[in-house]
Amino acid sequence: MDAVRLIVTSRRALAVGGGAPEILTEVWQAQALAQAIGSRLAVFGPPELRGEALGLTELAGRGCGVLDAPDLATDDLRAAQLTDLGDARQTLLCLGGLLGEVGIALVGLACAVDDETTYWQCMEAIDAADESRDRVRDMLRKLAEGEQRLPEKEAG
Repeated sequence: MDAVRLIVTSRRALAVGGGAPEILTEVWQAQALAQAIGSRLAVFGPPELRGEALGLTELAGRGCGVLDAPDLATDDLRAAQLTDLGDARQTLLCLGGLLGEVGIALVGLACAVDDETTYWQCMEAIDAADESRDRVRDMLRKLAEGEQRLPEKEAG
């Protein structure tokens, strides 16, 4: 499935909300999807993004690692459904939006939970989502710089 469609599906599922388990499952799904997108970009993406994409893969993996892995069937794992990155810029724009929404959902959850374990999981997951989003922004900036250099080379 196309990356943007999977991201939209994740954004919708996150917006539905629910209790702490449902939100944490959607956060985990979003981080796993970011990890899969980073892996694909590292291998198949524009050369100027490959290093940053590897970093995204590591950061998103950390985002999954700080949370308890949800009990999902393979068919329900969105990251496993990723077959096409589509346009790298569009995918990264959408992914950045999803990671921002993940952070917002985690802040809301952290403010509402009573147990300390979930609170600290949220704090670490917020940090991982924020760092992943920063990496996405870096990749978007590199893409924009590459697009600016192309007209200069063609004119010269």
